[in-house]
Amino acid sequence: MLDKEVPTWWRTLGLPGLVDLHTHFLPERMLRRVWAHFDEIEPLIGQQWPIEYRDDQDSRLATIRRLGVRRFTALSYAHRPGMAASLTDFSLDLATKHADCVPSATFYPEEGVLEQVQSALDRGARVFKIHAQVGAFDLREPLLDPVWGLLADAAIPVVIHVGSGPVSRPGITGPHTLAGVLARHPLLTAVVAHLGAPEYGEFLDLAERYPWVHLDTTMVFTDFFERLAPFDPALLQRLADLPDRVVLGSDFPNIPYPYAHQLESLERLRDREPRLDDDWLRAVCWYNGLRLIGE
Repeated sequence: MLDKEVPTWWRTLGLPGLVDLHTHFLPERMLRRVWAHFDEIEPLIGQQWPIEYRDDQDSRLATIRRLGVRRFTALSYAHRPGMAASLTDFSLDLATKHADCVPSATFYPEEGVLEQVQSALDRGARVFKIHAQVGAFDLREPLLDPVWGLLADAAIPVVIHVGSGPVSRPGITGPHTLAGVLARHPLLTAVVAHLGAPEYGEFLDLAERYPWVHLDTTMVFTDFFERLAPFDPALLQRLADLPDRVVLGSDFPNIPYPYAHQLESLERLRDREPRLDDDWLRAVCWYNGLRLIGE
């Protein structure tokens, strides 16, 4: 499938478009650093990561709209103290200028984090993102405990990169840290990025145990990711058992292939598990994400 064919694809499913809960819009300087990181990642993961949509912000907004993504996020993440507040300001400002951008925010375990998160909620944040691997922090940090409680009570989704892919941080990444948070805050709406790659089975365990844990599809099942962190076909039945808990994510624009490939990778799953059919695609690509952002 080509990108220009994506609107025909979702129209054939009877959808008005796509809802993508895992897209990135960042301050230009930070985005250039992120791209530079991916340019140099081959020694760490064994393959190159060429950025498909290395364009300016206006061009990227035009591209995502041409694809028919009706609601997208401006996810950001801090890797040190003192960054999260300004990143949240950037993301929320973008949402005020572009109605199809879901008001997005981030946080980091630092003094004042609870007040920062409350401020973001007061300004309309509908989704948060954190990246434990990049930030090098444990989700169970005591400073974050009241934040998890606040977000659980507010029923606001948090996209959490805590799986050990693409590069593990022992003690930081893996399902055990999120399991610790959920034991204290079982109603937290946690959206596990990349389906928890490569610990797919363990994160499916959490989704089966906790009713508000969701999984996003970001990069999973693509040819690129199947080389890096292949999904065990034996787990597809369990994935099909959770049709209301999987949401579309893409990692746009930081992907090494056209956006369309994520969609065709999801579509071809039916060849291995028949229940991952058109109804499943409709739920993943539209209804589940829309429900999470409260629309």
